[in-house]
Amino acid sequence: MTGGVPPVNGGGVPAGSAVRRIAVIGAGPGGLYFAALAKKLAPHREITVWERDARDDAHGFGVVFSDETLDGIAQADPPVLAALSAEFARWSDVDVRYAGQVRTCGGHGFAALDRNRLRTILQQRCAALGVDVRYRTPAPPVARLAAGYDLVVAADGVRSATRAAFAEAFRPELDERHCRYIWLATDKVFEAFTFIVEQHDFGALQVHAYPYSRRRSTFIVEMAEEAWRKAGFEEPAGREPGRGESDLPSVLRCERLLAPHLDGHRLIPNASRWIRFTTVRNASWHHRNVVLLGDAAHTAHFSIGSGTKLALEDGLALAAALHEHPLLEAALVAYERERRPVVESAQRAAQASLEWFETVGRHTGQGADQFAFNLLTRSRRVTYGNLRARDAAFVDAVDAAFGGAADGAAAARAASPDSAASPAGDPDGGGPAGVAPMFRPLRLGRLRLRNRIVVPPLATFTAVDGMPSGFDRAQLCAQVLGGAGLVFTGMTAVSARGRATERCPGLWTDAQEAAWRSVVRAARELGDTPVGIQLTHAGRRAASTVPGPDGIGRPLADGWPTLAASPLPWAAGGPAPHPAGAAELAGVVADFAAAAARADRAGFDVLGLQFGHGHLVSGFLSPLTNHRTDRYGGPLEHRVRLALEVLAAVRAAWPAGKPIVVRVSAADWAPGGTTEAEAVAICRALAGAGADALDVSTGEVVAHQEVPYGRGYQVPFADLIRNVTGIPTIAVGAISGHDDANSVLLAGRADLVAIGRAHLYDPLWTLHAAAEQGYAGPGARWPQPWQPGSRRPPGPGTDRVAPRLRLLPEAAAPVHRRWLPADAPAAGSRDQNAGREPTEPVPN
Repeated sequence: MTGGVPPVNGGGVPAGSAVRRIAVIGAGPGGLYFAALAKKLAPHREITVWERDARDDAHGFGVVFSDETLDGIAQADPPVLAALSAEFARWSDVDVRYAGQVRTCGGHGFAALDRNRLRTILQQRCAALGVDVRYRTPAPPVARLAAGYDLVVAADGVRSATRAAFAEAFRPELDERHCRYIWLATDKVFEAFTFIVEQHDFGALQVHAYPYSRRRSTFIVEMAEEAWRKAGFEEPAGREPGRGESDLPSVLRCERLLAPHLDGHRLIPNASRWIRFTTVRNASWHHRNVVLLGDAAHTAHFSIGSGTKLALEDGLALAAALHEHPLLEAALVAYERERRPVVESAQRAAQASLEWFETVGRHTGQGADQFAFNLLTRSRRVTYGNLRARDAAFVDAVDAAFGGAADGAAAARAASPDSAASPAGDPDGGGPAGVAPMFRPLRLGRLRLRNRIVVPPLATFTAVDGMPSGFDRAQLCAQVLGGAGLVFTGMTAVSARGRATERCPGLWTDAQEAAWRSVVRAARELGDTPVGIQLTHAGRRAASTVPGPDGIGRPLADGWPTLAASPLPWAAGGPAPHPAGAAELAGVVADFAAAAARADRAGFDVLGLQFGHGHLVSGFLSPLTNHRTDRYGGPLEHRVRLALEVLAAVRAAWPAGKPIVVRVSAADWAPGGTTEAEAVAICRALAGAGADALDVSTGEVVAHQEVPYGRGYQVPFADLIRNVTGIPTIAVGAISGHDDANSVLLAGRADLVAIGRAHLYDPLWTLHAAAEQGYAGPGARWPQPWQPGSRRPPGPGTDRVAPRLRLLPEAAAPVHRRWLPADAPAAGSRDQNAGREPTEPVPN
């Protein structure tokens, strides 16, 4: 609505009647867009925008929009979309330039625009609607504005003075990251979103580039801190250009380093200098009548292109909330309640992307196809399945490369049959092209797995006196029938004292061994899927109740004495465990070895060792739970001693041809806990002592952990261990879909994927995943009695055949679309501002 009587809500109150005078601090895209929409919805409002810079001052270069955001603009303010659309650069391809090669994936869909043109369009819209925008006018103190206006909207950016003024209310968290980056433009017009990753003697250098007009592209150069220093950028950056000035020596150096990609074109600065990205989060976005918007409230790393998008969406949501709620407090609560989940989702994806680029050196040993796929799926939002939907030919090429590498590894092994161990990612034959990664075989030690899916240990808490129950038997048999490549039984104690609960099974008596032999025999009658057993001593987590809905067990009122590295209770107020002495530790080592021998006699194919999740051995590994001063405490080489002693004893008792998988907690999610470097060192030591693979988990070491739960949140740790050490890893943690499993495997982040809770929901998860993907090969064998059910059953409407309703067929949208503006400068040409020395031009 652009004029007339203000709209009314159901109660007859004019929309936004409690908010008539609005002050906006900052005339960036978010602040201007909010002002325009708020004025459009309620023309009676008095809206004033303060901006310290001039109307025509140039800030930044191009911005990228998603289709989702453009749909919102189209609905909210069609004149703005019409003005933007006339100037968009549009394309659908992503080019990955790496190791002297280019890989292209299409079907994505991008629209970009000069940020300054966006701001001009919004300035014009505000002027047309009667918004008072005051340039070259710093905003009055926020307290004064709050006293004189009904609402103050702080759109004053990542260094928000408003946020700082009310820090106790907003409770900001500013996470400054490790990489250095410099934001530039170039007069080379790229044809697609282009990622450049180059390995130099100083380390990896990466570029994020995309076109945003007929004559310019954004060009962001990024480097890890150590590489940045080695490359010699530190000295010129130390001269600290003044406000609005650029670090010109660095711009020239980047231009020389990246000359092969610039084709004779130049880099263009605009207040460009090396900075670190800061992720901004706030516990609250509003305080009384002051509200944060855009970068003042939150930031998301530029590698997913979300900053301006999020600010515009904030502006729309805030204007809508004011329109829908007559009382200000209700409107601000509604705004934050609506936007926070969206922003936090974007920040999770941005964080994953940011961390991938911070550690890109881990992946620069990959082939060009796998590296491109890894880069494109880095945020976990883009996956194997939706990449296939966008550009099937690209995914087929990566699949073929993955299978080709597997075939090459198998041929090499055939020439050297005595080799027992397999390096990370070394499959036993790739199989035909077009097979999804999860259904390709893998050799683990001398055991061949038909696919890459693992059912991890899933405790049933149904045992009595340590004896596996009928439910344990039924669960193992069901999972053997379900098609996974490897199935583990749940948490099995090596001694009565090492049980987590009274209902946990064990393997310390002849009767228990016989019971497990019977369970394994029953599973063998149903199929040849390898089965494993996980052995543990629960340490200070022993003598607990069966976990409730929150997954946490509490100390038993009449529990048995527990053993640990140090006398630290698991939770505040709980009983303190007994610190293990030398004789007790020797007994624990002997218990593990004896249980391993029993597991072999019972017929298990794989042995799992629980060295994570705060159990006894985990308690020795973590500095948070090991405060000892003897040979088992202090520096890491002492803290890892018990783990190596247990593993050595188990390796001696367990047949050499059978693999051992060790579970570790690679992060404690608490200050002062295990570092990434320590996790790598621990895993290297375990592999050297005989572990065939590492099941890389995190957390559960201390009760006060703060875990950033989310889809695949633990995968980066499996990625770290695998790609830094070369040790085969199993990825675990909130992976429940075959699309995510395929993405993890094809990107080279892990060798196997553990699917836990989804297998409780559906014991036939692997077979159903095969049916959903149309796969019927040897990697997913249906039991003969169930063969008729191996195809996905038809659902409602699947028997309907649609009639032809078009006289002429509709042309399919092209997968590949490049930005090829007719008047773009040719390679080697320069625009009117060109000059050999970089200057401070105003972007078009």
